[in-house]
Amino acid sequence: MITKYHINPWIELGRRLNRGLSDGSLDTLIAQSIQDNPWFTEASVRMAIHALCTDMLTRDALEHWLCPYANRPRPAAKRVGIVMAGNLPLVGFADLMYVLMTGHEAWIKPSSKDSVLTEYISTQLQAIEPAYRIEPLGDRIPDAIIATGSDTTRHYFQQHYAGIPALLRGSRHSIAVLTGHETPKQLDGLHTDLFAYFGLGCRNVSRLFLPRDYAIAPLIAHLQRQPVRHPKHLNAYRQTKATLTLSGQPFLDGGFFLLCEEELPIQATCLLHYTRYDRPEEVDRWIADHDAQLQCVVADRGRYPRQVTFGEAQHPRPETYADGVDVMDFLLRLSL
Repeated sequence: MITKYHINPWIELGRRLNRGLSDGSLDTLIAQSIQDNPWFTEASVRMAIHALCTDMLTRDALEHWLCPYANRPRPAAKRVGIVMAGNLPLVGFADLMYVLMTGHEAWIKPSSKDSVLTEYISTQLQAIEPAYRIEPLGDRIPDAIIATGSDTTRHYFQQHYAGIPALLRGSRHSIAVLTGHETPKQLDGLHTDLFAYFGLGCRNVSRLFLPRDYAIAPLIAHLQRQPVRHPKHLNAYRQTKATLTLSGQPFLDGGFFLLCEEELPIQATCLLHYTRYDRPEEVDRWIADHDAQLQCVVADRGRYPRQVTFGEAQHPRPETYADGVDVMDFLLRLSL
């Protein structure tokens, strides 16, 4: 039992969210979040909330996560700024939990694309545990900062928050390594890893590694069994397909996604790259060379950094730190 960290407020939050999904009390909130971000859908918001309840906000998950920190001294409370992304529903939740769990004040700056859900969670937490301090970051300079964004915004954060402890994240993507022995269930999981949240997250797979003799047509046919019909995704698909056609770039057309073997500068949620390999060692070398750009590796065999099984890319647990950087260690090391 972890007594140093107060996990009961988070367990209660999970119960409230789970109950709200079941009894309809979250329906209005979900509808408001969709109005603010046209990439959000009722299904994707519900999926994100349900994932928090099952993957992060259970007693077992919290105790397992906190056990390694049980004997670590806790610093005096600091004001920790959190600049959140808004590409996925509640994508900044984990950072908020880390900051509050370590006894710090959270000065938050939610993305305008995800402010409704984030503000709701903040209100619920303060109602459950009035000792939690959650305030707007605004233009203030906190004692430390955790900021997530693109590579461009990362450079801005480095300048704007120079001189304070900082954990800054830029752009990353994820890959999947196939062997040709995947089961239909694993390929269903791959579909989720590719297209959950319409491919907008850094944990979404955007590159496939395939054996040299891998028959790609059956894979495409399997993925086509669950078409993605979101208007914005389909619009991106049509625009990207037109661009590739006009440029003469060869590609494979999946009907709602595109596959290219050659490296392209184009980035789109519908565009997937694939790379052929002859030996697993080739994949190992590529991953080692590109580790700083990778968020996770989906694979059933082999041993790779930040590896997850098929279908689990969008189910990080509390200890699944973004970029592989231990956020709790960062927060517990803040000067006393």
